Amino acid sequence: MKLRELWDKWTSISLIIRIVAGLLIGIVLALVIPGLDGISLLGTLFVNGLKCIAPFLVFFLIIGSIAGSGSGLGSRFKTVLILYIGSTIVASVLSVVMFYAFPVSVTMPDDVEAVESTTSVGTFLINLITGMIGNPLSALIDGNYLCILFWSAFIGVVLRATDLQQVKDVAHGIADLVTKLVRIIIEFAPIGVLGIVYGIVSDYGMDVFVDYGALILILVVCMAIVMFITNPLIGGVLMRKNPYPLLYKCLRESGIMAFLTRSSAANIPVNMNLCDKLGLDKEFYSVSIPLGATINMNGAAVTITIMSLCAAFTLGVDIPIAAAILLCIISTIAACGASGVSGGSLLLIPMACSLLGLPPEAADMMIGIGFVIGVIQDSVETALNSSADVFYTSVSEVVECRKKGEVPHFNF
Repeated sequence: MKLRELWDKWTSISLIIRIVAGLLIGIVLALVIPGLDGISLLGTLFVNGLKCIAPFLVFFLIIGSIAGSGSGLGSRFKTVLILYIGSTIVASVLSVVMFYAFPVSVTMPDDVEAVESTTSVGTFLINLITGMIGNPLSALIDGNYLCILFWSAFIGVVLRATDLQQVKDVAHGIADLVTKLVRIIIEFAPIGVLGIVYGIVSDYGMDVFVDYGALILILVVCMAIVMFITNPLIGGVLMRKNPYPLLYKCLRESGIMAFLTRSSAANIPVNMNLCDKLGLDKEFYSVSIPLGATINMNGAAVTITIMSLCAAFTLGVDIPIAAAILLCIISTIAACGASGVSGGSLLLIPMACSLLGLPPEAADMMIGIGFVIGVIQDSVETALNSSADVFYTSVSEVVECRKKGEVPHFNF
């Protein structure tokens, strides 16, 4: 059988089904024949592959998003942009509050050592500033996400103010190319999860999943609060009407599909079709929906914040509340650069962990755990992110109508 045919058969099976199969096979192998380094190596190779490609994805994705955004959208663009960013900040702050109320720890490998607690907020700010200003090429090579975020945003803003359309197209093209590479790597997630789970169960036994259960619970609860309480509250206040009929349509036609595909980018056509059904302005939603798939990352902010705080708590690092709030802001920035593909938010965990002064090994471990629990966590996260794109696009349309003194006539 040709390699192409094997690949087509492999990708024709649902990614969720394949990951679940990899998870179960990894557990069985670990219980039957534990201690084989070759199997554990599969997980290491998978995580390393994502780590290598992630800096380039974030860099070009943010440049392309900022450089090509906002043209001709007027006040509606400002409204939806504020809603995207503001709701993501709310999600981050909620995550900090929830984690402080219900802290969760996980099992770390023995070679990951606890680091000395950083109690000064000033130290965090110094780390932030000094981490931002550096050689962007070195940042891409070393995975310095603070520096990557700074330079990509800076380049995007400058490029947006120019008429260099060819350069903008190149940035978009490279971002698309790297995104496709990430999607190819993600297709090997079942094999990577098999190796990750095998190594964990071989070393620590089945009891380790008790920790993961608590972590999944706090992640899903936080996302549910954002999905059913904070987002509708924000939308209801701005629209001056009951937001739940709109929320129900968004979850039914966008959220369910996003839950299954686990990709905000893949769900863009679904969202644009839903916007058309809702009677929204095509000129507006044709820009706001793709933009939302990149920067509207409520669920990603929850994942990045909680996973990073979990790593710190596990290693005994005391994070001051002011520093945790700072983490919220950085997590929001990071979430806006998260990939619109499955597992994209996990690629930003190293950036948040580095801000907290945690060792790279801790971030690597949390990424591995993220792919193990991703069957649930990433599905719920994507459902929240993608459905919120349509929700806040609709809210922006209603707000714009009210500003003009018009009565909104939409199908919700």
